[in-house]
Amino acid sequence: MNVLTFGQGAWPHKQKACITVGTFDGVHRGHQGVISYMRRMADAEGLRVVVVTFDPHPQIVLARPDREPLALLTSIEERCERLSNVGVDDVVVIPFTTEFAQTPADEFVRKLVSYIDVQHFFIGHDHAFGKNRGGNEELLRHLGAELGFYVERIPPLETEGIVVSSTLVRKTLKSGDIELAASMLGSPYIVRGTVVKGDGRGSTLGIPTANVVPAEPHKLIPANGVYVVTVRHGDAEYLAMANIGVRPTFTSDTVPILEVHILQFDNDIYNTTLDVKFHKRLRGEQKFGSREEFLAQLEQDKQQTIIYQHLIQEWRNS
Repeated sequence: MNVLTFGQGAWPHKQKACITVGTFDGVHRGHQGVISYMRRMADAEGLRVVVVTFDPHPQIVLARPDREPLALLTSIEERCERLSNVGVDDVVVIPFTTEFAQTPADEFVRKLVSYIDVQHFFIGHDHAFGKNRGGNEELLRHLGAELGFYVERIPPLETEGIVVSSTLVRKTLKSGDIELAASMLGSPYIVRGTVVKGDGRGSTLGIPTANVVPAEPHKLIPANGVYVVTVRHGDAEYLAMANIGVRPTFTSDTVPILEVHILQFDNDIYNTTLDVKFHKRLRGEQKFGSREEFLAQLEQDKQQTIIYQHLIQEWRNS
């Protein structure tokens, strides 16, 4: 898959394209449904499948002090990886700025079509873009008749009777419902980050942990609690437990951190990158009355994690 920056150089392909425009945060099953439909049409007509997206996320650039900051499901790198995995040929990244946000929708479409040889323009059920979200289906059909492309509207995808959206996935993760989030994403949620030195308390308790700082500063971290996870380090994947929280038994911190205890693993991984994949939330964060009570609960968590290992293997094989 090719990743191109909008406006830099000429379109490198001779094929016409079917395109869609959006942030595609998470590349969830709703997004995947659109891309799957595009892929079938592209294969039948000899077209390229092109996703036009924005970085940084528009809601981050246009953030307001009276609104909660947006937490991202995917960095631009993760987004491109997931788009490649579901059949996209090219991702065109538009650098999003406050100046770009003032571009009228019709002007944006004209620039886009002058850059990409568009045959089909796909639009989601609630899709809009451009200044004041003026880029709606009506405008696209009007411009399509003028500029020579067809507009295709894709209905929403439902999972368990729920219309899938990035907003809903974020809300689900923040509530700790990891399994519902995974069903909407089509795969377990992943936090990619760098291992940094912590306070060393885990090692003194006999449960060494890796403190993971997300590579994307706006990355969404799931609800506080203890989770069954797998950790990818290099080409290998390991069973692990993750704790997200402020560690109330031992500290008075207020900012949650992500700690991972990898089972049957004792390598030095400081300053390396891990992909932490969330499979199951075991419990919420708790404050314990003693060190012994804490360690007893941790042993229970570990045994539950081992039990869930076969379920993780079933997910991989499905």
